[in-house]
Amino acid sequence: MPTDLTLTPESVRLGGSARDRADAIDQCGALLVELGAVEPGYVPAMHEREASIPTFVGEGVAIPHGTDASRALVKRTALAVVQFPAGVDWGGPTVHVAIGIAASGDEHLRVLSSLAGVLTDPERAARLRTATGVDDVLELLAPATD
Repeated sequence: MPTDLTLTPESVRLGGSARDRADAIDQCGALLVELGAVEPGYVPAMHEREASIPTFVGEGVAIPHGTDASRALVKRTALAVVQFPAGVDWGGPTVHVAIGIAASGDEHLRVLSSLAGVLTDPERAARLRTATGVDDVLELLAPATD
């Protein structure tokens, strides 16, 4: 069975708003639950991870995800992309896109590798922060072909 991550239109929410970092993480977690990727208990683990290791990765992007122990609550690898055009205070930096990650085993490394291509290119990161169409997000986050 392939472990490739397929990002679907249902995985993307544009034009959102969040009161604070905790609200943004809740929204990412709720979307992962809605997508059937994780059990509801994964969401508190996302907050636990954030409390120990902040998930801001630069270019206005954060990648909230659960703890190693919470991997048992992952049903399938998935991303939940939530855009916050007005930004969310992430304990100092401002986040405009939070990408919730659900991955079991070492699959998360593949997910992070795909994200790195966007995060190391300021122009692509800016396009992600300001995207107005789901298709734009899907194109930007599509894994590079081997």
